[in-house]
Amino acid sequence: MTKLAISQVDEQHFRVSGELTRNSIGNEQLLNDKLLSKHKTTYFDLREVSRVDTAGLAWLIHSFAEFKQQGIRLELQNPPEQLQNLMQLGQVTTLFE
Repeated sequence: MTKLAISQVDEQHFRVSGELTRNSIGNEQLLNDKLLSKHKTTYFDLREVSRVDTAGLAWLIHSFAEFKQQGIRLELQNPPEQLQNLMQLGQVTTLFE
């Protein structure tokens, strides 16, 4: 298992790496201190995500909702194929377009 890591590249961009899975996410709110932004859009670069399950997708949807409440749009960059497949199955691809 590769631990989930989120690093801030700049005010708008975050790099997500490791596994976005039930085991790596847990009950933590990983973005508590990172949600404040003066920009209209925040980007998650998922290029370094090695594995995703439905809990990871749920976490992304939850993050999307948290950002939306603050008037910030969340866009995913470089989503792995596994995530794209889960998004299609869950019919949530349009959330992040």
